[in-house]
Amino acid sequence: MLGGMPTAPPNHYLPAGSFQGKNALVTGGGTGLGLEISRGLAALGAHVTIASRSTEHHEGFLAEAEAQGWDADAVVLDVREDPSVRETIDTFCERRGSIDILINNAAGNFVCPAERLSMNAWRSVLGIVLDGTFSCSKYAGRQMIAGDGGVQLNVVATYAWTGMPGVVHSASAKAGVLAMTKTLAAEWARHGIRVNAIAPGPFQSEGAAGNLWPDEKTEERMREAIPAKRFGTAKEMANHALYLCSDAAAYITGECMVIDGGLSLASGRMWEPGERMKRKRGEQKS
Repeated sequence: MLGGMPTAPPNHYLPAGSFQGKNALVTGGGTGLGLEISRGLAALGAHVTIASRSTEHHEGFLAEAEAQGWDADAVVLDVREDPSVRETIDTFCERRGSIDILINNAAGNFVCPAERLSMNAWRSVLGIVLDGTFSCSKYAGRQMIAGDGGVQLNVVATYAWTGMPGVVHSASAKAGVLAMTKTLAAEWARHGIRVNAIAPGPFQSEGAAGNLWPDEKTEERMREAIPAKRFGTAKEMANHALYLCSDAAAYITGECMVIDGGLSLASGRMWEPGERMKRKRGEQKS
């Protein structure tokens, strides 16, 4: 406990060398959760290529990789551009020999009431999240089918099935990715390809702070809604992503792991823990 608030437990990655010899592509791999997953994969022996639209998002990871001696590089990629996705993955496989792990992390999100959401904003988010995930999955899947199989991991959100005000664009896109995860898992299992997803709850990052809780009042309200009474950390989320990509999860496919401190379990509850329920006189006990 720190200042009376719950604190995150220590972070532990898998055993050293868990991804030795594996080739991994992480979209949106230079910031936020994608960066933590990229770090974890590289630290555990994988060759990691991060892909994002801006070279500025590459710089931090590449500098850290050089300092740590990780095998890593970066490419500029807009996942909405299907021909570019195909060329990127084909080039990746030509250079590295195979693609063993694909992390579909690229995303776009912001809070906006549905009645004020423009079609351009709608298409932009669906283009990145839904279309981009399919393009990357499809071309990586072709390479994995032709090779020795592989692992794909998609990043969704619990509001894909619960819904949440203000994110109809992202919720719709993530729901499609969740359906895609289960469908491709069933379709490609015979090729030795596993496809899973994680649904992170709120965690501290620059993007989340700017887009989802831009002021202290909103941040506190969100924190209080979480049964664990704290936000997660990017490393906590990454630990579970790494597990699902590892041989330790070799018999898991088509699954979505929720990592949200119980937030998705608490919506719509009629009773607060610790509250004493008072019945009206004359009511019989049930």
